[in-house]
Amino acid sequence: MRVEDPDPAVVRAARNGDLAAFEHLVRTYQAPVWRFLRHLLGDAELAEDVTQETFVRVHRRLASYDGRSRFTTWLFQVARNAGIDALRSRSRRERLELAASPHVASPELRHELDAALAALDRDLREAILVVEVLGLSYVDGAALLGVPAGTLKSRVHRARERLVRWMQAGEATGG
Repeated sequence: MRVEDPDPAVVRAARNGDLAAFEHLVRTYQAPVWRFLRHLLGDAELAEDVTQETFVRVHRRLASYDGRSRFTTWLFQVARNAGIDALRSRSRRERLELAASPHVASPELRHELDAALAALDRDLREAILVVEVLGLSYVDGAALLGVPAGTLKSRVHRARERLVRWMQAGEATGG
């Protein structure tokens, strides 16, 4: 089933703040976006949440839609990005739950990870925590910390490198 583009006047009205026009867009495209995300994510419940997130993002960014591409192309790109963000967040959360699980990770490993985090400079520790523990995107994490997204990416990268070195040094010494 092909998804048709909306009337350009509806998109213009929504861009200009007409809530009824925006509601029309949501009602028209909610089901196709959910179907797309259900297949992308493989999880109907997560697809519902990400569909809502997609339309929140569309509402925030509608003014940036310039009409050079089809509206539906732009909409599904926003949905795809929201889906990828959700998959990354779920993956981070699962890794952290696995590491924090008392049945999987030993108390020694959890203590070692806590010590490694404590050894990081405050900027690096904050960066890794907002991305890996809170699960924020780089853009949202950067806004929270008041730094550019590129700075946050760099700090997270350096923090990961230092944590890996710390853990490898512990393995090499048998600790």
